[in-house]
Amino acid sequence: MFLLAFIDIPGLNDGPPPYVKPTGSTQTRYLDVLENNTQVIYPLIAVVVVALIAYGIIAAWRTDDLDGVEKAELKREIIRLLRRDVYGLTADHIAKILKVPGGRLLTLLEEMSEANLVESRTDSSRVTTWRMKGLTG
Repeated sequence: MFLLAFIDIPGLNDGPPPYVKPTGSTQTRYLDVLENNTQVIYPLIAVVVVALIAYGIIAAWRTDDLDGVEKAELKREIIRLLRRDVYGLTADHIAKILKVPGGRLLTLLEEMSEANLVESRTDSSRVTTWRMKGLTG
């Protein structure tokens, strides 16, 4: 029994633990950081939002989208070329003849394909040929 007095057994002679106030959901460090630095954080957020809006406006101005008249003229020229060559032409060949960038021409060809004006065929060597729909049987 004498030895038990020198052994520290937790909970035997300690008494109740000291009271600690529980932390609430509003007592977090990130809210303190926001409240203490509002003069920096909120203007920074405003500047970022204005910069994103400006970037969106500039990106919209830089698009290569054609206006309606140019698009109609190019589609008419494409139809004229594809009617002349019944078995079809590649997009690169059409782009060279019309002197139009390939990406813009492919966009027009895809629009015309969705409107059922032209169709594309890809052969085994991965060459895509565009032709008028209904000209060959």
